[in-house]
Amino acid sequence: MQKKKSVAVVLASTALAGVAHAESSVTLYGLIDAGFGYVNTNQGSRYAMMNGNLNGDRWGLKGVEDLGGGLAAIFQIENGFNVGTGTLGQGGREFGRQSWVGITSASVGTLKLGRQYDPMVDKVQGLTLESVLGSPATTPGDVDNNDNSARISNAIKYVSPLFGGIQFEGLYALNGVAGQPGSGNTYSAAASYTGGPLSIAAGYLHGSNTAAAPGQLRTNWSGTMDSIFDGPISNGYQTAASIGIAHAAARYQLSALTLGAVYSYSAFNADAQSTFKSQEHFNSGKVYALYQITPSVLGGIGYIYTRAGGDTSATYNQVTGGVTYALSKRTDFYAVAAYQHASGTQRTVAGGLVDAVASVGSYGLTGNGNSQTLVVVGMRHRF
Repeated sequence: MQKKKSVAVVLASTALAGVAHAESSVTLYGLIDAGFGYVNTNQGSRYAMMNGNLNGDRWGLKGVEDLGGGLAAIFQIENGFNVGTGTLGQGGREFGRQSWVGITSASVGTLKLGRQYDPMVDKVQGLTLESVLGSPATTPGDVDNNDNSARISNAIKYVSPLFGGIQFEGLYALNGVAGQPGSGNTYSAAASYTGGPLSIAAGYLHGSNTAAAPGQLRTNWSGTMDSIFDGPISNGYQTAASIGIAHAAARYQLSALTLGAVYSYSAFNADAQSTFKSQEHFNSGKVYALYQITPSVLGGIGYIYTRAGGDTSATYNQVTGGVTYALSKRTDFYAVAAYQHASGTQRTVAGGLVDAVASVGSYGLTGNGNSQTLVVVGMRHRF
């Protein structure tokens, strides 16, 4: 039986390769990131297998067809999964990370239709420490979607051509709820500039929650924008009427040394159907440095200060450091450590106020304490 399966796979691959050759190209790709983690809080410690630490596990197909006249049809479908358990990610979607089709022109730009990342992820996230050291270097609770927790469904995105180092993206997503115009819709825009050693980018994302039945309170977040609620820091705001996130980043490279700074503002807005009544917002500032120690070894360290305001007054201080060691262009080992301290109060899912709980990055790990230490070591392979 196994031999028959192998032959079938070979035949299917050969057929796909023939199609790809005849109609431009189709590429199979993927990434597997598996590690072992240690988490310590002032309530105790534990060890666990932790996956997707630097990048989420995935496989996908992307393709391009030359249409002539400078035009090309493009598509990408990408599945997310947990390598430790083999289960699907993104709520069990088959292609939950990305699934879109579009058309591109070097002179006019690119139009994409489907489930995809918002422009702020495309332009700003690559200039952050999280793009190198992963989830342990993410804003506490991922309140600004720095860890790409949210994709946008039913989205239309335009990407401009590159003009003298400047590029712009815009996105709009329609929820299509009958009798509720605007309910669950999402819009976003971002721009970037790269010139020599300097790169800068900024963007804005606005997502609306769907409305509950008249006279009822919402129980969760739904709409075209995925949930970004990753643990105790923000879970109390998943009934928000809308979320607005502004994000800006700058990076400067000096030979082997790279310096960066990031700022974000995230607002969780309430209405009569929310379980909280005042807007909650988070201001977050980050600085970091990367150093190419050898051609194979890259080290990095960063500091994040996040302060909540409005509904609560929590403060989170987080330090992250790590190193990656490349065995080849596709395979590397890594070790990353982070420490976070929390103070003040935060809102619970039930609507009450409790002492702020530390939760490093976007893992959502809690120990009911105001400090947390996380250490992960692992291996990443790209194909």
